[in-house]
Amino acid sequence: MHFAVMAAEAIEWLAVRPEGTYLDATAGLGGHTAEIARRLTTGRVIANDRDAESLAMARRNTAAWADRICYRQGAFSRLAAALPECGAGQVNGLLADLGVSRYQLTEPDRGFSFMADGPLDMRMDQSTGITAADVVNQYAEKAIADLIYQLGEERRARKIARAIVRGRPIRSTLHLAGLVERAVFRTNRLHPATQTFMALRMFVNDEQGELDRLLEIGPELLVSGGRMVAISFMSLEDRKVKQRFRDLAQEGRATVLTRHPVTPTEEETGLNPASRSAKLRALQMN
Repeated sequence: MHFAVMAAEAIEWLAVRPEGTYLDATAGLGGHTAEIARRLTTGRVIANDRDAESLAMARRNTAAWADRICYRQGAFSRLAAALPECGAGQVNGLLADLGVSRYQLTEPDRGFSFMADGPLDMRMDQSTGITAADVVNQYAEKAIADLIYQLGEERRARKIARAIVRGRPIRSTLHLAGLVERAVFRTNRLHPATQTFMALRMFVNDEQGELDRLLEIGPELLVSGGRMVAISFMSLEDRKVKQRFRDLAQEGRATVLTRHPVTPTEEETGLNPASRSAKLRALQMN
């Protein structure tokens, strides 16, 4: 079952108006897009995602409101082009759910997870860019260690990178996970390869760079009084969102609406454990 994380809270902080124009920058499987679209009358929502397969599923899942939705594939860095392509100027609200979709994590052929064996791909846009296999099989040991440490916040990065280089050629997700598991001890309930896989995914998709571009471009796409809502799942992302919102407020360009991050209810985390680490922050342009 697909859960749109903090859907009620996202809609509340976006302050969706029936005649407004909204941008769901991370449409995923369409959960948040549907919540926005069903509240519109003359308004529109632009459903954007860099993953073509996810966007195709979002289109099917939101077919009931298709007349109010413009679907568009592209990374955050191309968002400025999405608006005119969908016949919009600025928008009344922008939503970005920065989590990885359950589809991406559970589809073995995408290579995001070690729950089943699959190719080491990890690209959100499979039409371009390097794969995780390229990184683990071709990059220098120090470069691999650095990205695992910096993006995965994995303290055992050097030991893991050494095992990766010695284990080449690495053929699949389970092959990589096994190498990591043999190289380091399990210190908690998480599989030892969890942070390594996360770091590789973030690197392959330039997630931190794309988030920087979203935080730079996003406020410019909003009308005066327009709102930006970001839902993050990692401390690295939440810090970036918090700092950018604070900077915009200090410049007098915006007002931070959430003094502290909004977190999911106990009911939601019970139904959808993946939402536990979610943090929502909201901003309104002056």
